[in-house]
Amino acid sequence: MQPLLRSWKRRFAPDPTPPTKPRVIPDGIAPVSFDTGGQPLVPGVTLLNDGTRFVVHSRHAVAMDLCLYDAADASRETARVRMRRGERDLWHVTVRTAGPGTLYGYRAHGPWLPPNAMRFNAKKLLLDPYARAIHGLPDAAESMRTVPDPMHAPGCIDNGTAMLKSVVVDEPFDWTGDTPPRIPWRDTVICEMHVKGFTQTHPDVPAEKRGTYAGLAHPSVTGYLRQLGVTSVQLLPVHQHLDDGFLLGRGLTNYWGYNTIGFFAPHNTYAAARDPQEQVREFKAMVKALHAAGIEVILDVVYNHTAEGNEQGPTLMFRGLDDHSYYRHHYGEHGASYVNVTGCGNSVDSAATPALRLVLDSLRYWVTEMHVDGFRFDLAVTVARDQTDGFHAGSQFLSAVAQDPVLSRVKLIAEAWDISREDSYQVGQFPEPWRELNGKYRDTVRAWWRGASGVTAEFAKRFCGSQDIYGWNLRPPLASINFITSHDGFTLLDLVSHERKHNEANREDNRDGDDHNHSTNCGVEGPTHDAKVLQLRGKLRRGMIGTMMCSQGVPFLTAGDERGRTQRGNNNAYCHDNALTWLDWAACDEEMLEFTRQMAAFRRSHPAVRRESYFDGKRNPVTGMRDVVWLEGDGSLLCHEEWHNDQRRHFGALLDAPDRSSKPLLLLFNNGPAPHPFLLPGPREAQWSLAFDTALSPSFPRGKAPVHTGTSAYVLQDHSLVCLSLTAGSLQDLEPKSC
Repeated sequence: MQPLLRSWKRRFAPDPTPPTKPRVIPDGIAPVSFDTGGQPLVPGVTLLNDGTRFVVHSRHAVAMDLCLYDAADASRETARVRMRRGERDLWHVTVRTAGPGTLYGYRAHGPWLPPNAMRFNAKKLLLDPYARAIHGLPDAAESMRTVPDPMHAPGCIDNGTAMLKSVVVDEPFDWTGDTPPRIPWRDTVICEMHVKGFTQTHPDVPAEKRGTYAGLAHPSVTGYLRQLGVTSVQLLPVHQHLDDGFLLGRGLTNYWGYNTIGFFAPHNTYAAARDPQEQVREFKAMVKALHAAGIEVILDVVYNHTAEGNEQGPTLMFRGLDDHSYYRHHYGEHGASYVNVTGCGNSVDSAATPALRLVLDSLRYWVTEMHVDGFRFDLAVTVARDQTDGFHAGSQFLSAVAQDPVLSRVKLIAEAWDISREDSYQVGQFPEPWRELNGKYRDTVRAWWRGASGVTAEFAKRFCGSQDIYGWNLRPPLASINFITSHDGFTLLDLVSHERKHNEANREDNRDGDDHNHSTNCGVEGPTHDAKVLQLRGKLRRGMIGTMMCSQGVPFLTAGDERGRTQRGNNNAYCHDNALTWLDWAACDEEMLEFTRQMAAFRRSHPAVRRESYFDGKRNPVTGMRDVVWLEGDGSLLCHEEWHNDQRRHFGALLDAPDRSSKPLLLLFNNGPAPHPFLLPGPREAQWSLAFDTALSPSFPRGKAPVHTGTSAYVLQDHSLVCLSLTAGSLQDLEPKSC
């Protein structure tokens, strides 16, 4: 216990006598009960044969009220019931006539002592952190005023009429026939997308379903994803989230959704249905439809902070229920202040039992009840901090997940950083079974294709699965989620069309967003009709997608990159729910779309680019080849010192086939501005069939592929990636004998 808190207990401990018993508004409410039938209390709502049990956690409250509201008029309170404290600081009551569709909230009584992380205010209606659905629009909460906000003072006006309401939901759903795809990591191709943005303009989706869970479940959408070669969709946050006054005051919105208030509730405006219970069923139906198409559903989840923000933010749930138990605090000379390693004002204390239990319960709920297949954790370093606020691979959260019989079996992806000054960047530090977004892969691949000097050796490391990052603690190359773009930053087209960001539409004078993008405009800033510039931009995009699909690890595609989507140079479009961020289905770079589809199919067909172990230089006893051989343009071995030649612009990688069903591959890379002849390995009897050449249009041959013989020169064009497959000849003679 912190010294300041001990001091508070001596001097400011509240009167143990609970507040005056609340009024009960007579509206036909049946008697309440506190009998648990001998069953342990479970946080949230439990539907019983004779009513509904409401349970909420608060260790430091002195009293707790359950408030019920009219389902037809959410502003009208129909009853207020005093709850009873049970074991483990769980307050509970059973209401006989409450059932599915009931609107409710809580009011917590206790001391208002912000210096001691005590922010109780019974005039604030609070959401149930375990609510399965939430009633109300994300911009309609009266308590979302900007600061200074007198609403936060103990004597403020009651906010019950305008506050969002929790909803009692009946869970059953017909999952008959639903089978999780369970795609192995080696076969996984992830596509990140926004539920609304992906289908908002889709011509084949009925207008009333566009931008919704139902729209994403439409056969034309699932069919498109299957043809693209996607095995798993990663959805930007679908937990209920809020807009904030900072954005609303500028006519903008929290489009990405990293502002959570409901860890169990699907965001209600992404549903075509208006009834909260039907919204939950609509989400489940979306998951079932994607599963039927063989596609997994991965959720981008935000457990590191909430929409309550810093000390001046709104009181919505955690802050009013038990600020001390749910958030991380610094206790200094001037009292408690929020630990803010998220940049969003607060950090959830996932090392504390109440918050840790909520996070784990939420994750299990989405797996067991909603049938999702995995999670991508936003700012996962924050969630993995221990009781000292430091990152630790054996933290309470990571240890709990590792032994959990449900969570340890689903896909787990960490965004392995937050914004702490001391230990924010932890790429490579998460334990099994975690995978990580490999930010070093993104930066290195971008820089190399841009033509940066001195990065060829690191480029090869990233291409080979980043053993220097993950191998030290025996994690496989499949621990690396290889991405070049994501929602956060430039689109792929913008990456080769802009030297600098253009975020003026965010109304922050272009100060927001990253200034270090490893981007290029290929000679012209922004859109152009210059044929040579457009040709170069196409080659660079194909080169990056080709590199990602051939790299060891798990490829990660951002939805729309395959079609040439642009955000007009905006690399921080978090606040735009409009045509800037929606996928424009009327516009498509058909050549890029076809290339991406063919690259995904190429990856599926070649085990050499889907290895489950690192290249080790050992010889295959069947073929006599080493698993990878690096080549100079003259066909000789690429020696160690040459990797660090700042002028190196081209090289080759000869990949052995890991099984008898496939053939060796030869990959040729050139990030320079000039073509280079590349001497193909093997004797003249060896025959190399062209798989693809990103400098050509189309890149994949139509009809019979051109064949090239060993010792002949293949002209490797500028800014290009070439792949050839050995179709004839002895494997024994492919490898050069010496440097």
